[in-house]
Amino acid sequence: QVHLVESGGGLVQPGGSLRLSCAASGFAFSSYAMNWYRQAPGKERELVAAISSADGSTNYADSVKGRFTISRDNAKNTVYLQMNSLKPEDAAVYYCNARRLRLGVLRDYWGQGTQVTVSS
Repeated sequence: QVHLVESGGGLVQPGGSLRLSCAASGFAFSSYAMNWYRQAPGKERELVAAISSADGSTNYADSVKGRFTISRDNAKNTVYLQMNSLKPEDAAVYYCNARRLRLGVLRDYWGQGTQVTVSS
């Protein structure tokens, strides 16, 4: 059974940092691209950061470039999101996503989300 379990969310002051973790199980983690999405109240879910399975290349939303860093540890089946210089507009529920397209079959798994609140 597939599980993606996020942790590390919470309340932080503007300018502060948080590190989110997503522990994966039940699938071949190293062969999946891993993504962090977020969704704020009244807004659509948006892709924040992505890391490939092949070479670990990364991509970021323009709004978080230079502040957030995505990384993965295939030995631990875990993906991380280091968030620095947090802004109130970063507040959202953050979701971990695992995605793989192989031989025409898309596998797409989601975690339950972790709340990030940025407020003084």
